[in-house]
Amino acid sequence: MEIRCHRVSGGRSAGKALVTREPISFLGTVDPDTGMVVDPGHELYGRSIGGKVLIFPEGKGSTVGSYVIYQLKKRGAAPAAMINLQSEPIVAVGAIISGIPLVDGVPEDLLSIEDGYEVVVDANEEVVRIEEPSA
Repeated sequence: MEIRCHRVSGGRSAGKALVTREPISFLGTVDPDTGMVVDPGHELYGRSIGGKVLIFPEGKGSTVGSYVIYQLKKRGAAPAAMINLQSEPIVAVGAIISGIPLVDGVPEDLLSIEDGYEVVVDANEEVVRIEEPSA
């Protein structure tokens, strides 16, 4: 499946999908050293975002979240790419300063794909490609 999108932060990357229907506040929700979701109230609690294509509706919370994304990148624990329904400034700035591909403007049903699907985010070409996992 191929989906058109809007580039927020350029680049191209691929990885396995990690999907949540909940917004993410990087400050307090994600451990900046490990990439683990540490908020027990979040749907992704106990899971690592590192190396994944993180698909979530939008960011929320403190502007320090941009710096948390940057810390994740410096420590090798950042997502390979991010996809939002609607990006907001905190996630956008974090992705841009960290060199993480980020796109938005995708259909809401993208939040229904299963974790583990192979996803290629080509922000430069404004396209997302999704493949079901091999059996």
